[in-house]
Amino acid sequence: MLDKGWFYNWTQPVLGSGLLTSNTKKWKNRRKLLNPCVGMNVLKNYIPAMNEYSRTLVKRWQKETHKDSTDIYLDLSLCALDILCETMLGVKIGAQEHKDNASSKLIYCVHRGMELIIDRLWNILHWSDFIYSLTRNGKEMKKIIETSENFTRTIIRETKEKYFNGELKIGDEKQKSLMEVLLEHHLQTKELSEEDIREEVITFTIAGHHSSATSLIWTLYLIGLHKEVQAKIQTELDWIFGENQERPASNEDLKEMKYLESVIKESLRLFPSVYFFARHISEDIKICNYTIPKGSTCVMMPYLVHRDEKVFNNPEKFNPDRFSPENLIKYNSNSYIPFAAGPRNCIGQVFALIEEKIILSTLLRNYSFESLEPRDRLPPTVDIVLKPSKPIEVKIRARTKTS
Repeated sequence: MLDKGWFYNWTQPVLGSGLLTSNTKKWKNRRKLLNPCVGMNVLKNYIPAMNEYSRTLVKRWQKETHKDSTDIYLDLSLCALDILCETMLGVKIGAQEHKDNASSKLIYCVHRGMELIIDRLWNILHWSDFIYSLTRNGKEMKKIIETSENFTRTIIRETKEKYFNGELKIGDEKQKSLMEVLLEHHLQTKELSEEDIREEVITFTIAGHHSSATSLIWTLYLIGLHKEVQAKIQTELDWIFGENQERPASNEDLKEMKYLESVIKESLRLFPSVYFFARHISEDIKICNYTIPKGSTCVMMPYLVHRDEKVFNNPEKFNPDRFSPENLIKYNSNSYIPFAAGPRNCIGQVFALIEEKIILSTLLRNYSFESLEPRDRLPPTVDIVLKPSKPIEVKIRARTKTS
């Protein structure tokens, strides 16, 4: 069950045939090549960049503290994009400093492109490439693809030029970004074409950024709804950072953020960014008295799995204590699958958790948040990820620290 379901084909106009959508043979080769890029020894080197862009967001939000409400979506998305581009792609794009630049346009295209993919999936008349190309949605999708391709090709070209002018060198001992690993493999072996590189870059940029930004938005929203949870996080952070609340978080600090990690995991239980995934069944599979026949597509939905009352008591309640160290051992590993499961699980899940811890811990050391819409007035909706059905408005206030 390593091949993805047939409807992942609809994502290929945007994502290409990268790690997320490729067939088993191609996926195995790419995953083997890319796994070292997300190992813990590499991820530790990304922490300074994550701290830097989190501090940029803190400074940006200083002007929001006197407003009645702030839409947090774009700012969190730009912060996540800054982090992803520097750490994974090795380029500084300054997304947060230039809110109206190409980065904002890319974010819009990412989200709109995902919406169009789902719209196409539900309309059988649009399954024909020819018919779809004639529709308004098809023409809009073409423009979105052009925007994403221009963004990734520019990054690839600029990085390649660094190798040609000697700024980067093949085989040196410095830590490699994902982009550098791919380009060096291309330049040395020719096993990867520039189009192959573009597919992986766009997969990490769009799929990785889209899911992590959405997860951040949901988590901060839930924290803003539950003052007692927010206070407990801030108490933990005060203990970790002591008198020096402004210093950047270290890897050792991240290990101590146990309650914040529980909050993030509970947020992912309620609102998993990837709310479904699908696999092609390559042979008959018997489960209890049922047989799933070969050739079927099996769809798994973390959104529903995470609401199994036999596993999670009162499943709609936001309760981070479910994921405290003493409670975590009660759960079967397959009862909690926000990053999918098995060999084709999310390659970036550790990266995502580190990123979310750093951004949230930096924000919550400086600000307190109040979410203005209750959950029953903000149901989730779907494109490729599970997202809020309308903008999330929060009240941001400079934090008053007590001694």
